[in-house]
Amino acid sequence: MPQLFRAQSAMWLRLLLQPRPVALSVALAAGLSTTTLQAQQTARVLVTGTVLDAAGLPLEQVAVGVEGMPGGSTTDDRGRFALSVVRPLGAKAPVLVIRRLGYRTERVVLDLNSQRELALTMQEDSRALGNVTVRGRSDATDTREQVSILQLEPRTAKEIPSPFGDFSAVLKTLPGVASTNELTSTYSVRGGNYEENLVYVNGFEVYRPFLVTAAAQEGLSFINPDLVSKVEFSTGGWQPRFGDKLSSVLNIEYKQPEKFEGSATASLVGGTVHAGAASANKRISYLAGVRYKNATYVFNSLQQQQGRYNPTFYDGQSLITVHLGPKDNIERTSLGIFNTVSHNDFRFNPESGQSTFSTATNQLSRLYIGYAGQERMQYDMYQGGLNLRHDVLRNLRVELLAGLLYSREFEYRDVEAAYSIAEINRDQNSPDFGADINRRGIGSRFQHSRNNLTARIATLETRGTWTPGTRSTVRWGLKVGRERIQDALNEYSFTDSADFVPDSRRTRLLSDLNLESTRTQGYLQHTVRFDSLRTLTYGARVSHWTVNGQTTVSPRVQYAFTSARNTRLSWKAAVGVYHQPPFYRELRYQTGTPQAQQGALNLELRAQRSLHFIVGNELRFMQWDRPFRFTGEAYYKYLTDVVPYDIDNVRLRYFAKNEARAYAAGVDARVSGEFIPGTESWFSLGVLTTRENLAGDSLNTFDAEGNVTGRVPKGYIRRPSDQRVNLGVFLQDNLPGNPSVKGYVNLVFGTGLPFSPPDAPDLRGTSKLTRSYKRADLGFTKVLSLRTAVEQANGPAVQLKTLWISLEVLNVLGADNLAGYNYVQDLNGRLYSVPNFLSRRLVNLRVIARF
Repeated sequence: MPQLFRAQSAMWLRLLLQPRPVALSVALAAGLSTTTLQAQQTARVLVTGTVLDAAGLPLEQVAVGVEGMPGGSTTDDRGRFALSVVRPLGAKAPVLVIRRLGYRTERVVLDLNSQRELALTMQEDSRALGNVTVRGRSDATDTREQVSILQLEPRTAKEIPSPFGDFSAVLKTLPGVASTNELTSTYSVRGGNYEENLVYVNGFEVYRPFLVTAAAQEGLSFINPDLVSKVEFSTGGWQPRFGDKLSSVLNIEYKQPEKFEGSATASLVGGTVHAGAASANKRISYLAGVRYKNATYVFNSLQQQQGRYNPTFYDGQSLITVHLGPKDNIERTSLGIFNTVSHNDFRFNPESGQSTFSTATNQLSRLYIGYAGQERMQYDMYQGGLNLRHDVLRNLRVELLAGLLYSREFEYRDVEAAYSIAEINRDQNSPDFGADINRRGIGSRFQHSRNNLTARIATLETRGTWTPGTRSTVRWGLKVGRERIQDALNEYSFTDSADFVPDSRRTRLLSDLNLESTRTQGYLQHTVRFDSLRTLTYGARVSHWTVNGQTTVSPRVQYAFTSARNTRLSWKAAVGVYHQPPFYRELRYQTGTPQAQQGALNLELRAQRSLHFIVGNELRFMQWDRPFRFTGEAYYKYLTDVVPYDIDNVRLRYFAKNEARAYAAGVDARVSGEFIPGTESWFSLGVLTTRENLAGDSLNTFDAEGNVTGRVPKGYIRRPSDQRVNLGVFLQDNLPGNPSVKGYVNLVFGTGLPFSPPDAPDLRGTSKLTRSYKRADLGFTKVLSLRTAVEQANGPAVQLKTLWISLEVLNVLGADNLAGYNYVQDLNGRLYSVPNFLSRRLVNLRVIARF
């Protein structure tokens, strides 16, 4: 008994020395233990598991213990725990007890003979205290009140296998999102293009380079996965507080560390380093990250062009948060200082290229290309922002944001390509089977560019949030931005396949543009929670641009309700108007227009307009004693004042005219949950059709002899982003009994996009040059835990916690995915569509150290 008494005393002393919330939770669990132990209990079993809330999100600081046993454990930031349980010799099975403030206490009977990895779900608790009703709420609850919005686990973006570890890789597995090029961070949503997507980081809008023409020239996306704490992604029908675009919103919040954290990543294509910490009095916290990428290893696997690649990208981002409030409430006033600098330098000396393709007559042909010259593209971007936040009252918060962007870009190119086309002998009985026969054409192409662009954007914005009661929230904002873009274009090209160059094969673009403008935006929205089951949000945005003098008004309404009979089932609906005021790229006429317009700006271009109709539901259910979630939505978007465009790799060539109407309609579905205990996976499916009708667009009609007899309206044709079916799968798994060894599968499939030759308007939107996109990436990870309990208590402030060793097999199927087509002519003027393929199968090694 004296030894037992001393053990119990030591346990309670350790609990009292714990931080208050943890000590309270563990003390409650430990209070269930008795003061007697059975002498016969000798064998111990390690029980591990994950604790999630009803939305499937991990819960940290959950007290886990065994009823009648001393000691216990708490969950980490991923909701995981490990507990050593004494195996009883009697018939009574041990009972696991989990507790957390705001949630109902759960008890689970343990079967130590078969059960090792547990998946536990806690339900929010509602209690009446006098005249006050307390109900636990979380950010996940708010997603049930919004349409077409998903919350993602930030760490998934770091772990998902992809060529460059780019944040956008996880977005491409979501419903309604399409991307058919693993070399780019761009994506389209529900039939839109990538310039129709809004991206915010800590309230500041993010921009991408203007002059990028090919995916290989890109660096990484703006978002640094190491710094992210919260991810919200909306595929349509979003609230007025988000800005003016047509397709989607990605809202990112960076961390505000409360203690030291850090990581370092190294792979065959680059590396990252990040660190964060807070001062002892919690008034100042900082977060910083640096990334480096060199994609030479990946580019050397490209099938179309061979040469000397030297693509380098690096960026640095920092967030400093200073709490200026009084001692009793330091968070009442805070100042956030956000800075980023990025440098992207792409250099390429092409040497040769070869491609095999089929012609319209089913003849197999081979293209040979020899190059001379070089390309260099450089993009430097600097962005900073200040966010001053003050709680005027307990229910009134006001923010003041100031941002500044400076972008310097240039594109220099002098490349000459000589090519020849030959048919391939397909007679298997011939001794020359597979050899070249009947050389059909030879020609050359020259490209010259000296393009320089400088962009300066300054913004000032104020926002407010007022919560007059528990059932009402009012948000408002006003933003003024000053933009100045200077663009000097000097490029020309010509094609020679008959010892002379006709005018039809020459292009020339020479201009010096300077665009200055002021953009004003504002919004007001009101959210009403009629009760715990029904929520209505309504409001409007207003914007004005000084260039075209247009003022737009965008009213929007959302309604969501949860079934009273089944609180796991919710229904949502939204309708709203969404405008996209033109930016610089939409204003510029593309090549192929009259010579007087090429490179000029259409300053009378109006904002594109889209009307969204969305209905959907969300069902949370249990399967195999694990939590799952199903979301499904149907949508219809009707667009007017559309500015048509063509896609050339990742360059969008706008027509710079409001000359089309369009629509997009489809359904999205996603099932997510623990298909494997303790890990979240999902399946996403999107089906859509999107078409446009250009004013005055028509086709030739022919008689029986093939003579042109007239023109008829073409009607609705496929848009360049009309990808009918998209499937995204992300699966996680681990070895039974050893969760430190994990496997990942990232699978994306998309049907073909409509390609059409340049300067052939009759074929636009009707081409059969389509090919599906299919890609599967595998990852295998071993996690080494390098911090023991003694080190946690007595070790240094900075120490290595875990080491991740990851082996990735990219494009494991070896699929020949299509990036686009190159168009070449033979001596007879016949045009050939030569496919341009993406990367082949690759193996990548990553090492991640977390501190």
